[in-house]
Amino acid sequence: MAIFRVDELRNMSPDELGEELEKLHSELVRERGLVVSGGAPENPGRIKEIKRSIARIKTIQKERAAT
Repeated sequence: MAIFRVDELRNMSPDELGEELEKLHSELVRERGLVVSGGAPENPGRIKEIKRSIARIKTIQKERAAT
């Protein structure tokens, strides 16, 4: 799963943003489940990156809804 930059997200349609948000949520659940079960994640910083991408998408969705 790619980590998106703001300019990439702004060029996406609302449907694409929703799809990416769902994918990121499922990946976050998977990564957190791995950590909780006692396993070591491949990339420890990945959870933080995923959370930031989710926040970026939600911010852009709110901005679009406000206008």
